Amino acid sequence: MRIWFQKHAVEGRSPLLDKLYAEHLSKVAGPGTTIEIHTLPPQTYAAELPEELVGFGPLGLLFGDFFARTASTAERDGCAAWISGAGQDPGLAAARVRATIPVIGYGDATWHAARHERHRLGLIGFIPHLAEPITDNIRAAGATLAAYEMIDDGAAVVTRALAQDFDPFVRAYTAAARRAARAGAQWLVPAEGIPNEILVHLGIRDLHGLPVIDPGGLAVKTAEHLVRLRDLGITARSDAGYWNRRPPAVVLEHAERILGARP
Repeated sequence: MRIWFQKHAVEGRSPLLDKLYAEHLSKVAGPGTTIEIHTLPPQTYAAELPEELVGFGPLGLLFGDFFARTASTAERDGCAAWISGAGQDPGLAAARVRATIPVIGYGDATWHAARHERHRLGLIGFIPHLAEPITDNIRAAGATLAAYEMIDDGAAVVTRALAQDFDPFVRAYTAAARRAARAGAQWLVPAEGIPNEILVHLGIRDLHGLPVIDPGGLAVKTAEHLVRLRDLGITARSDAGYWNRRPPAVVLEHAERILGARP
């Protein structure tokens, strides 16, 4: 099966990050699964990381619309599932309306798994402005958040790690894990996808006695599982109701082309 993995970053800005994503996702993918990594348009931002753009609701809506449109593109291109690789899951609800293939979120898969396991979450983030939408998503999923810890000088620490200076990153995340443990967390979760790739690369599966969850890997395995359930006829997508009912393909594609253009 082919799975479209939509990143919230621009390809080529960090060669190490591109390499980490490719190695990680190919490793967790099962036999017969190909993960196709897609990124934002190159002109979206000029910096190495997009953290300065993600803290604004109006821009978040634009990112969400772009992500949801890529879910439609993934389905038309023959992909079996689509994954949002961003911690705040931009456009996830809209993507589930626009596409009929399984749609999975980096954060959403983790929040539902934590609720199922009845484990309290300890989020560790480096972008303060994302705490609000991510916390809202955790609450909506019915999971329990014990702590949301921010590392100091997060963007600088992550940028140094992408230059392979990992020590400040490890120290910062270890200190945050200690605070989360004291607050009662049982699972540690990197709030954003970029630090998750660094933690996976470093082989860090435990911090301060607590397991470090890999949301990117969990999203891939969840996608594979949902696709196989449908293939076996165990589950299916309903066409009943306003949000599930599909117009003729030619009508939908025409509307997307006209309404998706700049007014």
